Amino acid sequence: MMIKLGHFFFRYRNGLFPLAFAFALLVDQPAFPLGRHDLDTAFDLAGAAVAFLGLALRALTVGYEYIIRGGRNGKVFAETLVQGGVFAHCRNPLYLGNILIAVGLALMSQSTAFYLIFIPFILFAYASIVAAEEAYLLGKFGAEYEDYCRRVNRWWPRWAGFSRSIEGMRFNWNRVIVKEYSTTLWVIALLPAMEVWSDYRILGESELPPAPYLLAAVLAWLGLYLTVRTLKIKGYVRG
Repeated sequence: MMIKLGHFFFRYRNGLFPLAFAFALLVDQPAFPLGRHDLDTAFDLAGAAVAFLGLALRALTVGYEYIIRGGRNGKVFAETLVQGGVFAHCRNPLYLGNILIAVGLALMSQSTAFYLIFIPFILFAYASIVAAEEAYLLGKFGAEYEDYCRRVNRWWPRWAGFSRSIEGMRFNWNRVIVKEYSTTLWVIALLPAMEVWSDYRILGESELPPAPYLLAAVLAWLGLYLTVRTLKIKGYVRG
């Protein structure tokens, strides 16, 4: 059952995850942690730290050894069994990074809907996707994959020996920019947006920034996004 669901989530994840996020926003009922306004900043800082930890893990993974496992025709697919770089210490570092980002956004939202709907959905979806991928990889790589699973944890990274794992490797900043700019910029936009949204829902319109500031922020973000995207499309930055 998990494997079948995993194939479904894998195929439609780019649409389902934003829909789950939007649904949580629609039904959210934010409140200050434990009813204390003084804990608001602590939760915001914790959320931002966790989200950026997720981004950093993704960047570290992509920078050292990129894994071509984005699927083919909406189905799980892998050309090779990547075992180097961060993948020598965690079998699913990119998914773990996504989960950390989701948890960070939930902490920023200070909303029960995000804690009880969005995060459980994300965890279940990724657990299902991993089950589907593991079944595929076992079928394709057999004993080699079984040995890899015995050596490397599914989720929790074991960092001992990381310096040896990247010995002789060059960190590819261009690839990080090309592959991660969209995720990074969306997280950078969503973190303050979640803070503004939660304060607005709790305290009212008085907490909204002035409209010119909001417009300037949106235009600056859009300009940066389009600049990086154009550099990628034109081939000035190659992964």
